[in-house]
Amino acid sequence: MLPALEIIVARRRKLGLTQSQLAELAGVSQSYIAKLESGKIEPSYLKVKAIFESLERLEKKNELQAGQVMTPNPVGVQRNASVKEAVDLMRENGFSQLPVFDGEKHVGGVTESGLIEHLIPWELEDDPGEVRVEEVMEEAWPLLGEEAPISLLSSLLRYYPAVLVQRRGRVVGIVTKADLLRVFEEQPGF
Repeated sequence: MLPALEIIVARRRKLGLTQSQLAELAGVSQSYIAKLESGKIEPSYLKVKAIFESLERLEKKNELQAGQVMTPNPVGVQRNASVKEAVDLMRENGFSQLPVFDGEKHVGGVTESGLIEHLIPWELEDDPGEVRVEEVMEEAWPLLGEEAPISLLSSLLRYYPAVLVQRRGRVVGIVTKADLLRVFEEQPGF
């Protein structure tokens, strides 16, 4: 099912396209776009589909990508490190979460709230300095390529504390909610 035809003109203008430019991209005539936008014709499904596909391609091309918003070279902790080491790393860097690695492989994550949950004194049997990160880590966070669109990052960050960015199977960056907020702050009118 296609979106409402009324949004074609708004999306075209948002992309800064003329009717002629959109027509060329979609393989239709400029007069067809003009008549469609003014509601003067009964549109062909295939032509309207081609117009929406052209708009979507341009919108995706213009959308920010993970590689543009990530923090490069993420600070992480090894799974066999002590919780004390993880807490010290978080405190030193001002982070509320850290990815957990086994060598270079991402295997989980630790968050302030997760650590607090596991380290409540009446539940703790061992010395906190002796507890290993792998005993309290949470599930692994999503891994995406550098080309992943910001809309996908935003969706994933509703459920995960961070998303890791990879290049050729190697983690090269991290995106957190703070990174997305920084992007929005840089937008005019924020």
